[in-house]
Amino acid sequence: MHLADIMSHAGLAGFAEVALVLFLIAFAVILFDTFRPSSRKALDAASRLPFDDDSTGQPKEDSRS
Repeated sequence: MHLADIMSHAGLAGFAEVALVLFLIAFAVILFDTFRPSSRKALDAASRLPFDDDSTGQPKEDSRS
């Protein structure tokens, strides 16, 4: 008996279909969350983060000298 015969009779085909459905649901939820009008303000703020001077992650220099 070959490995292909064992795997074909194991009944695992349903797992692939369930995984596909779960992936499609997750993708649809992410798409909906990204393109809803109420999330525009948060997405615009997040897109400007790399250019903000305050979000560099570096400690600010002390100007008391």
